Amino acid sequence: MHSKQEKLEALSRLLDIMDDLRNGCPWDRKQTFDSLRNLTIEEVYELADAIIEKNPEEIKKELGDLLLHIVFYAKLGSETGDFDIADVAQAISEKLIYRHPHIYGDVKVKDEKEVKENWERLKLKEGKKSVLEGVPKSLPAMVKALRLQEKAKGVGFDWDHKEQVWEKVMEELQEFQNEEKQQNKEKMEEEFGDVLFALINYARFAGIDPETALEKTNKKFIKRFQFLENKIKEEGKDLKEMNLEEMERYWQHAKNILDE
Repeated sequence: MHSKQEKLEALSRLLDIMDDLRNGCPWDRKQTFDSLRNLTIEEVYELADAIIEKNPEEIKKELGDLLLHIVFYAKLGSETGDFDIADVAQAISEKLIYRHPHIYGDVKVKDEKEVKENWERLKLKEGKKSVLEGVPKSLPAMVKALRLQEKAKGVGFDWDHKEQVWEKVMEELQEFQNEEKQQNKEKMEEEFGDVLFALINYARFAGIDPETALEKTNKKFIKRFQFLENKIKEEGKDLKEMNLEEMERYWQHAKNILDE
């Protein structure tokens, strides 16, 4: 691993390169906060993919891409006189010190739960009207549901036991089935949302990240289905002309081969 001085030199080099790109590259000169926004979101998802794949080399590369975006935004801020990279670093440093009084003050905590509860109380003291304000509106729905539940838990609004949450899952599922019998599409959608919210809540109690769990299942499905497609193609058959029973045999073969 590198020394602190080497790390500082590497960051300084990146800042110099950013200055060069902003001054000399036509594409970089054109960029704004708005034009970079979607690209940044894409980079975050690419980092998330690398983390799920447990690929350290890709994680390193994607972190570099994300760091470039942070430096880029800071450069744009410096050009308007609003802030620069030092302001960004100082702001997060001050926030971390303030929100960790058990490290930088005399507050005592016994576990992670108390740290989170204290964190939420401090955020309310900063002027936030609701503990839910810190959850971005544009988060994917599943991630947002989990964060909302975690935020509510931080102030004590939570179930006591995992079994209670599972009872809620079954209750919501029954309510969905009741609406499905009535074929009330609007109510079905509402109740299905409640089922998902309850399942996400149960995953939280079980120590499972539902977004990661679902994405791993997505990747597993893609891998198996593409194996199935290739196997059928190798045998000179057409997937579209096969019935479900035939496809199921190939699917089970894919599971047996890929899950070994």
